[in-house]
Amino acid sequence: MERFCFSLQANMMSKLNKLMMAGCLLALCFSTARLHGQQDRQTFILNNYTKAEYRIPMRDGVHLHTTIYQPRDRSRAHPIVLNRTPYSCRPYGTDMAQRIGPSGWMERDGYIFVKQDVRGRWNSDGAFDNMRPHVAGDSEVDESSDTYDTIEWLLANLQGHNGKVGITGISYPGFYSAAALPEAHPALVAASPQAPIADFYFDDFHHQGAFVLMYWTATSTFGHQHNGATTRNWVPRMNPRPRGNAYDFYLNLGPLSNSSQYIGNDNFFWHQLIEHPNYDEFWQKRNILPHLKNIRTNVMTVGGWFDAEDLYGPLNIYRAIEKNNPDTFNVLVMGPFSHGGWASPLARTQVGNIVFGDQIAAAYQRDIEAPFFRHFLKDDGSQPGFEALMFDTGKGEWSTFEQWPPAAAQPVRAYLHDDKRLSPMPVTDASADEYTEFVSDPANPVPYRQMSDMQIRFTPRPYMTDDQRFASTRDDVLVFQSEPLTEPVTLAGPINAHLKVSVSGTDADWIVKLIDVFPDEGTSYPYAGRGVDIRGYQQMVRSEVIRARFRNGFETPEPFVPDEVTEVTVPLQDVYHTFKPGHRIMIHVQSSWFPLIDRNPQTFVENIFKADAADFMPATHRVHHSLEHSSYIECQVLARE
Repeated sequence: MERFCFSLQANMMSKLNKLMMAGCLLALCFSTARLHGQQDRQTFILNNYTKAEYRIPMRDGVHLHTTIYQPRDRSRAHPIVLNRTPYSCRPYGTDMAQRIGPSGWMERDGYIFVKQDVRGRWNSDGAFDNMRPHVAGDSEVDESSDTYDTIEWLLANLQGHNGKVGITGISYPGFYSAAALPEAHPALVAASPQAPIADFYFDDFHHQGAFVLMYWTATSTFGHQHNGATTRNWVPRMNPRPRGNAYDFYLNLGPLSNSSQYIGNDNFFWHQLIEHPNYDEFWQKRNILPHLKNIRTNVMTVGGWFDAEDLYGPLNIYRAIEKNNPDTFNVLVMGPFSHGGWASPLARTQVGNIVFGDQIAAAYQRDIEAPFFRHFLKDDGSQPGFEALMFDTGKGEWSTFEQWPPAAAQPVRAYLHDDKRLSPMPVTDASADEYTEFVSDPANPVPYRQMSDMQIRFTPRPYMTDDQRFASTRDDVLVFQSEPLTEPVTLAGPINAHLKVSVSGTDADWIVKLIDVFPDEGTSYPYAGRGVDIRGYQQMVRSEVIRARFRNGFETPEPFVPDEVTEVTVPLQDVYHTFKPGHRIMIHVQSSWFPLIDRNPQTFVENIFKADAADFMPATHRVHHSLEHSSYIECQVLARE
């Protein structure tokens, strides 16, 4: 990793953390108004940019629709910032978009903003392929070659550019930003994959082999080929449309094999999901991580700690680039956001019931994103002075680190005990109960949030900070918690739950949740959402599931041997969170999370997507915590300064 002569900590850190204080809100509003010259964003774009549309040829003859917004000021050369998307370059024709760049700050800096419909989507030719596999070499097409050909055409055909290109995008466009890096065009000098998908078996539609049922309605968006370039939406809606309470709707739907009444045969993506339940070659070749080698582009990967869709992607794309390209400029930013929240124009950053502060997104756009592109594309200003810029979601402030996870973070184990305790000490009492058990019933699965908040959503988001008291009272949720803390405890880095389990059936899911329990009395918490009583609040900090048939590998599922103790490891991904004095650390262990995750029949079948109603059976699940079979949470604790 290239080291820097410039430091962000003194200046930017102070700005970012102070902006969270309510007293700074008015001052920032005034400074923003002065900078914007009282012009709103759209008016500025209309007055300062021109628009043109082109059909850029790729090496295989396919043409991609490309919209270019160019500064009217031609007195100086401008860099190019590219965004490739499956979600449309609208508006087509002469109308100007209300937003053309990642932020108003960048629009005022002056770039040639280029937006492109990827092949097979909207007004571009060709066939669409979800997470199109990367193919090294010049003869085949992939997202890297399409980006390369686009940049080559832009440099040859546009006037007024300075020869430098950046690429950025959020979510699927974040994947296209990452996919441009292997065999990248030499002019691509800056890339910012934001909330990028890395692998559809671990991002979005799957979590550790379990299907994310709340994404079921989203399969239509990615599952229909158009009949040629079009400016109109060709994707059909589900008919009939899902309605009502999500828990009841999906429970009444029954097994996923009943889905044909809503999803037709022409939804190719849904049928790909059905036919590839395991991590086979179909999914493996769509994983971008193995291809992130020999990267020469400067990279800033951005993610949100409460991104329900793409948390795996940014963390692992950063890691892969760092591991394989030690001399490449490669930094990571993780903030207190849900999916893409850092691009929000809203003053307040809030996820579910928890508010993290005011003007956090605006500060990111102004003080982090805009300077990154300004430095590498315009040779203006210092390069970012951090390796990892991370937001502590417990303390509510930013920190910088020279590496992630931090070198000062030490591995620690927290053991599950029979009396519902969570303790740093392993089990030593031979007379203690050997396990805690519960009955997991697919006909009565644990809801993923309170029933009063159970909407049918295109994608789920607010649950990531939900109060978990509704789940703590259920018999099929095991609860382990620490004593009230006497000093702050900061977790920084990956978390893995090592569970010793046994089941009476032959298949099971395991869900583990990390929870910050607020004190029952005397809590002063200025950032609770409106109407939220924070006393005793059990805030979910991190959670994850594994379809335990994949406990020994995602390629080949294995049934459980009934009542035989076996280890299941649940990776909870990374966290940066301080548990304050007086708070407790809580762990939930359960076997359903509905309808966020589809139900496991708990009877081993070859393909759960094709399971029948008769396959779904109640089962007794045990979590062991004895001298011989200890279950524990493995995390990294940051020592206090």
